[in-house]
Amino acid sequence: MPSPSSAFSLQPSARASAPAAPSFAALRRLEWRVKHAVETALSGEYRSTFRGRGMEFDQVVKYEFGDDVRDIDWNVTARLGEPYRKKFVEEREVSVLILFEDSPSLQFGSGGRTKREALLELAGLVALLGAVNRDRVGLIHVTPDGHHLAPPVRGRSQIMHMAAELLGRPAPAIDAPAEVPIPWQFIARAAPRHSVLLWLGDFPPRPVPDGWSVIRRRYQPMCFRVDDPWDRALPDSAPFGAYDPLAGRIVVLSPRNATERRQHAEWREARDAALREVQPDPLVRLVVSTQDDMLDAVVRFFRARMAA
Repeated sequence: MPSPSSAFSLQPSARASAPAAPSFAALRRLEWRVKHAVETALSGEYRSTFRGRGMEFDQVVKYEFGDDVRDIDWNVTARLGEPYRKKFVEEREVSVLILFEDSPSLQFGSGGRTKREALLELAGLVALLGAVNRDRVGLIHVTPDGHHLAPPVRGRSQIMHMAAELLGRPAPAIDAPAEVPIPWQFIARAAPRHSVLLWLGDFPPRPVPDGWSVIRRRYQPMCFRVDDPWDRALPDSAPFGAYDPLAGRIVVLSPRNATERRQHAEWREARDAALREVQPDPLVRLVVSTQDDMLDAVVRFFRARMAA
């Protein structure tokens, strides 16, 4: 049984020949909603979430009542016999680096849009959030054929142009390799230290990347994933045909078959476990459905982080 991420319904195949939506027009439709959300619904959560307590280490000072216990330097405290804490300097600006992992599995869609279309909208929203908040925004687009870097820039027009270019890029071929090689060593040098790294992808079941520990030390990483309804539960219907691009053949799915439902549940759990292993903290990962409103999901994400 193919995984839902790699099974393409026979009917939506005509979607590939449909003309792409104008990228700038799509972004402009999103921009006014983003501005409204920043001014009302978010009202500071976005910036506070990214800036936090400040990221640049300054010096070690004596701990005083009321200081954040998370800043205690336990090595210095043990050596001197009294509590000391790390003092940080607030950064003057935020750099956001968007990593878009464009795998063939993102082209699956059982409803009105594919996972790739929804994830591209999510990437555009994040870029617009950075533009509205006067941050520097960069982009790394990774496909099975290689990667493309747009270095971090500031300003509405430059960020809009960068986001529109991503929205206009063609999707990888369906028969392209499922494994997308992510150049972690290159990414570790693509933005200043303590930048926010937003990794957007499908996150299939796989081991934690070798370079991930370096990325976590250098950046503030967050992971965003978009699920199709079929990723979460097979439809309760009669058997139907689907094309599995990984196997290169037509398969017949029987959603009412207990074995296939068990296999689907095992695949779903393995996929969720892989994402949890990459990001154990639920406050730095976001999972939404293609049926969700992407901006509402982002607002809920930042509000949850602030509430914690």
